[in-house]
Amino acid sequence: MKISEFLNNGKVGISCELFPPKLGSQLNNAKEVVREMAKLSPSYMSITYGATGGTSEYTVDIANEIQNVNHIPALAHLTCVSSTKEKVHSVIEQLKEKHIENILALRGDIPREADFPLPNQYRYACELIADIKSQGDFCIGGACYPEGHPEADSIQEDLVHLKEKVDAGCDFLTTQMFFDNNIYYNFMYKVLQKNIKAPVIAGIMPVTNSGQIKKIISLSGNMVPPRFKAIVDRFSDNPAAMRQAGIAYATEQIIDLIANGVDHVHIYTMNKPDVAGEILQNLSEIYIRN
Repeated sequence: MKISEFLNNGKVGISCELFPPKLGSQLNNAKEVVREMAKLSPSYMSITYGATGGTSEYTVDIANEIQNVNHIPALAHLTCVSSTKEKVHSVIEQLKEKHIENILALRGDIPREADFPLPNQYRYACELIADIKSQGDFCIGGACYPEGHPEADSIQEDLVHLKEKVDAGCDFLTTQMFFDNNIYYNFMYKVLQKNIKAPVIAGIMPVTNSGQIKKIISLSGNMVPPRFKAIVDRFSDNPAAMRQAGIAYATEQIIDLIANGVDHVHIYTMNKPDVAGEILQNLSEIYIRN
């Protein structure tokens, strides 16, 4: 099932993101995570490609496990940075064989001191999106940054590139994580002003330990609102309390989004079915699972 088919059906949907194992020996553990996550009946499950391609060889296997074994629509990632054009074409053929029709097309983070792009690589996500579109009837997603891409000079410049992705064939967008819903709402006004009409899924990450937030800030520069910072400062030295507070904060974000007309939320689960499960339990009368 294409993700675009249920993004506009007026129903609340919650999806989950997983990342593949770094070692082949961990593949069975990853499949167990998929099974546990599938029990939560998310709208779909996305599987990342690996920042430098190191885990990309397992993406199709996990996507197959999600969709054809556990019967949840799968969203497979593809990136410019970690793939040659030949590799992308090969993965697309594998996805076709598995009847996986949803792809998230990303540029990806450029590794330090990497020579990018090489002659046989895509430079921008819009190039990758256009090529995927030409190779099959895929539903294609893209990423967006409510606080602006770290490499963009301004949010307006970033929105210009976002429209290029949608014009290239992107069917929906998923935001980078944010911790203040007003950032998302303000971003949506800017998206509408640019006449970007693709649905925008809100990405939420439950922060269950203080190390996560430090890494998030260092990598993406996300704004941490005082209310959330107070939680981290108060509970960071108590792992159980920090976990509970992080789940509660993410739950409250999702409730506010749904109350304000946002029908689909994507949870960056960090491969923790128990955390996703507790959030969905908190939403048991709000999110009616299929």
